Amino acid sequence: MKKILVLLLTALVAMSLFAGGAAEKAESEQVTLKVANYAVLEQGYIPFWEGVKSGFEAKYPNYKIEWVTAPYGEIVNQVINMAGGGDRVDVIFSESSWVPGFEDAGLAAPVDEVLSDSFIKDIYPSVLADFEINGKAYGVPLYVTPFVLYYNKDLFAQAGLDPNTPPTTYDEMLKYAEKLSQLKDKNGNKVYAFGQTTASVPISGTALTAMIFNFGGEVLDANGNLSCDNAGFRQAFETLALMDEKGYNPQNAKLKDLRNLFALGQLAMYYDQSWGFNGVSSINPDAKSFTASAAPLKGGNGSGESLMSAHCFVLVDNGEAHNKAVDAFVQYVISADTLSDYLANVTPAYPATYSMEGMEGVANNPILKGAASSVANVKHQVTVPALNDLNLELTTLAQAVTVSNKSVDQAIAEFKKAAALKLQ
Repeated sequence: MKKILVLLLTALVAMSLFAGGAAEKAESEQVTLKVANYAVLEQGYIPFWEGVKSGFEAKYPNYKIEWVTAPYGEIVNQVINMAGGGDRVDVIFSESSWVPGFEDAGLAAPVDEVLSDSFIKDIYPSVLADFEINGKAYGVPLYVTPFVLYYNKDLFAQAGLDPNTPPTTYDEMLKYAEKLSQLKDKNGNKVYAFGQTTASVPISGTALTAMIFNFGGEVLDANGNLSCDNAGFRQAFETLALMDEKGYNPQNAKLKDLRNLFALGQLAMYYDQSWGFNGVSSINPDAKSFTASAAPLKGGNGSGESLMSAHCFVLVDNGEAHNKAVDAFVQYVISADTLSDYLANVTPAYPATYSMEGMEGVANNPILKGAASSVANVKHQVTVPALNDLNLELTTLAQAVTVSNKSVDQAIAEFKKAAALKLQ
């Protein structure tokens, strides 16, 4: 009997040692995270993301990052096409407006199935709610911004306008624009008074939605149904048509086109996400000296509400080991240690978590200061799978009343037909 007990004891110890060894092996298992990220191809962001990779891998030696890259306009299709071939990434650096499409494609996992509860609770609930689809959040924000008004203080002064008093309404902006549009740059090039992107890319549709919100209008109702028979919707496109008629707004411009014109002193005011200033300063490092921001303009009976945008991570469920690595990666990036200098000096934006409130450098950023109040004046846009398609239809409407010179009535009627088909 004693011999049997000894053998049993020996077996139990062996099993314990094996289990412990297996657990240790699992804990130190090498995991390579595939992170889809268009920003690692853009000059202004390369140093930050290279630092993220080296810092994360140094902190977690058993985790490695493999970038999956494509230009901004191609990354969504690349990720979806890869998944169709059985090659799924683990994390996607995404625009907030892309999230419904990734969820509809079966790629986005609910964040509460991957991230720790304590981290999720650190995110502002109102911000996280913008990523909800059927009650579940499918994206986690790194930082947020409304569409803000950037303006060139030097051009204001040249036009005889007070550089410390930007317009607060569209009516005021149009009066400012009369003077600003008379200016030429040092090379004799035309100075555009005001820039609103209308090019055929989804982010331009997002910007147009924000402009509609400025006027108190909407595009979709709370149930995700098309809702454009409202004064604010019409007034936004009437204003676009008027600005085009007067030559204030560059036709069919992408945000990067507006950033370029603004950096070169050929654009006096324009709407952009706060982090768009990185693109401006990458072109002209001296832009900090003449750039200021202001809250979005009030139009019609609207209160100048804007649309909250975010750069975010979309998480893909590739099993327990990868999910654990994803949780570590997301928390590493979305932290004061990683983002403080980035938000203050590279990509001006506002934190999305309680733990980053009042970060030194961000709170006093001179580029962000003028538009700080606009963070509290945003309107939620309901998410639908066809949101990107709807945004493209909004750009078609904008181009119809500008490039094609169609009447606002005709253009809206055509938009309603096309948008209804996309939302079916």
